[in-house]
Amino acid sequence: MDIDETIAKITFNADGLVAAIAQHYQTGEVLMLAWMNREAVEKTLVTGQVHYWSRSRDVLWRKGETSGHTQTLKDFHIDCDGDTLLLKVDQLGPACHTGQKTCFFNKIK
Repeated sequence: MDIDETIAKITFNADGLVAAIAQHYQTGEVLMLAWMNREAVEKTLVTGQVHYWSRSRDVLWRKGETSGHTQTLKDFHIDCDGDTLLLKVDQLGPACHTGQKTCFFNKIK
């Protein structure tokens, strides 16, 4: 499937974004949730390095561009409604900006 066909299957929200869950491709551990716009999806599929859209900075960014904690794409999935992506990645270093392995380290119960 080419990039345009893939993009056509994605339902971007009113802001032109889609939620993207990053999951470790070997362990299945959920690493983080971030947002992607069309350009982030395209760059991710073309380069194999995961790119996201920063809602707070209003800028495209490659995961690990400042920290070195990159995500290499292994598998790209679109959910049944087209409004959420599942990125199976090879994570180099911690995924969370806090230095934690995953952003989901705050266990409540």
